Amino acid sequence: MTVEGTTERVLRLLGLLQRRPSWTAVELAAELGVTDRSVRRDVERLRALGYPVQATSGVGGGYQLGAGTRLPPLLLDNEEAIAAAVSLRMASGGTVAGASEAALRALAKLDQVMPPRLRAEVRAVHGATETLVGPRDEIDAELLVTLARACRDAVRVRFRYAGHDGGERERTVEPVRMVTTGRRWYLMAWDLERDDWRTFRLDRMREVVATSWRFRARDHPDPVAYVQRSVTEAPYRYLARVRLHARPERVRELVPPQVGRVEDDRDGWCVLGVGGDDLGWLALHVARLGFEAEVLEPPELREAAAELAHRLTTMARSAPPTPDR
Repeated sequence: MTVEGTTERVLRLLGLLQRRPSWTAVELAAELGVTDRSVRRDVERLRALGYPVQATSGVGGGYQLGAGTRLPPLLLDNEEAIAAAVSLRMASGGTVAGASEAALRALAKLDQVMPPRLRAEVRAVHGATETLVGPRDEIDAELLVTLARACRDAVRVRFRYAGHDGGERERTVEPVRMVTTGRRWYLMAWDLERDDWRTFRLDRMREVVATSWRFRARDHPDPVAYVQRSVTEAPYRYLARVRLHARPERVRELVPPQVGRVEDDRDGWCVLGVGGDDLGWLALHVARLGFEAEVLEPPELREAAAELAHRLTTMARSAPPTPDR
């Protein structure tokens, strides 16, 4: 076989190994149309190029692509290449410090080798898409890696945390999961001092250190639901629960998850939970959604809604004085 043919077969072998976790030699030989011996030789060629192909013997054994000391080139099919390019473009405007430049460099490399047809499709997506960007807290990428490893390895994390009053205290936690709302990053963890689950904003964390102290995983609430409840309810003086005559999915389109929590109810109604420090603002926020509403709690919200209605009625009735002619 020619060198070109061998190279093509080795690339096909690499694509197969990247497609699923494990293959037997017989399966690979059948896919490539070669003998088991040729498969073994091609595996050695991949290893020489830096691909960590692992082999296991015995019943159920085979080949799989493992983790190495460096990142070798990857083979992407058309759909994967388009998805990667679009994701990199989105990451270039993200909330992770330093990720924007890295994403742009990776995007430039991918665009350089991408076939013209795929490049045109990616640019069509980019050209038809705009991103609505609001205020965001930028997070250091090293902090994300430190916390991600601590969650994975189940080791305690120690850091200084700035509270609402501006003061900092040292905290030691058992991290479970990071959750992002697109605007902010949060860590859900077991706080050893408070002996309870807590949510921490990553932008308020300083001097973060992953210790060598391992912990046994605890039963925990759903991280996404817990963080959403924490950021929409805990920081505020008032927590309002209002029934809305609307489908839950319709209300979720108008109320971001970091602002309010929407629960399904009966007969075409749903319940919105939202927090705030001002009852008048809460009444206005609910009214501007445009749905029929029933206040469940707190009772003071009904008084605030009545006062708001009176002000709006007065505003609608008032008219500017007629100028003298």
